Amino acid sequence: MIRIEIDSESGFCFGVTTAINKAEEKLREEKTLYCLGDIVHNGMECERLRAMGLVTINHDELSQLHDVKVMLRAHGEPPGTYEVANRQNIEIVDTTCPVVLQLQKRIKKQFDNNPEAQIVIFGKNGHAEVLGLVGQTNNRAIVVENINDVQKLDFDHDIYLYSQTTKSLDEFHRIIDYIQNHISSKATFKSFDTICRQVANRISHIAAFAQKHDLILFVSGGKSSNGKVLFNECKRVNNNCHQIEKAEEINLKWLSNVQSVGICGATSTPKWLMEDCRNYILNNI
Repeated sequence: MIRIEIDSESGFCFGVTTAINKAEEKLREEKTLYCLGDIVHNGMECERLRAMGLVTINHDELSQLHDVKVMLRAHGEPPGTYEVANRQNIEIVDTTCPVVLQLQKRIKKQFDNNPEAQIVIFGKNGHAEVLGLVGQTNNRAIVVENINDVQKLDFDHDIYLYSQTTKSLDEFHRIIDYIQNHISSKATFKSFDTICRQVANRISHIAAFAQKHDLILFVSGGKSSNGKVLFNECKRVNNNCHQIEKAEEINLKWLSNVQSVGICGATSTPKWLMEDCRNYILNNI
């Protein structure tokens, strides 16, 4: 008999849980609620909330709305979004994660104090959170995704380094080391560890979890930046890993000669989806 374990540490982080709960609360009060962007980077959870009346819109559509309620998700938004909402008489339901909100405030304060310095954000270009962070600097912050991007910085000028909250702590420290080794003695360099520990601590945990099982099913939406990081960590310690978005994507041939299956996921993966995957296996073996 195959043993199946769902990782107890996988699933929504605090920020996503808060946003989902707020959406459900508002949808109990009214039939329609708008959300700027996918409320979470998981297509299955977005579909569940869409059925309840959550309407996902983009920034162009936001500017066409008037006198409605619009939710801002946990990733946060740049100042321009609030300005548009104010002009259009849109009521904002703000579920920006407190960790992200604090980071936005720190970056804005640093920019206001020294707008000529290079504010550098280690993150994914185009990611919703990163766009919100860059917006605190009138879009002047520099986004670096890897060491190759860091090489393009001006090491003769001051650098203040921050990180997207869901990035790898090890990679962040490699970037710090690189800058420290190249910065001019006449320039100031300061780094600020702004990685969410609730997310960062999952990396070591999920590696230990992946080592325990013959097969790992990593449940995550394709858009999840955090999901990519965690899946790669699973893959690093256990080559028999598969990333799926829903139970129907499970290939039963993967279960051949397998005694234990570990099911885990990203901070944007709902528990019910991992439970669906477990039930799918139990019903088909």
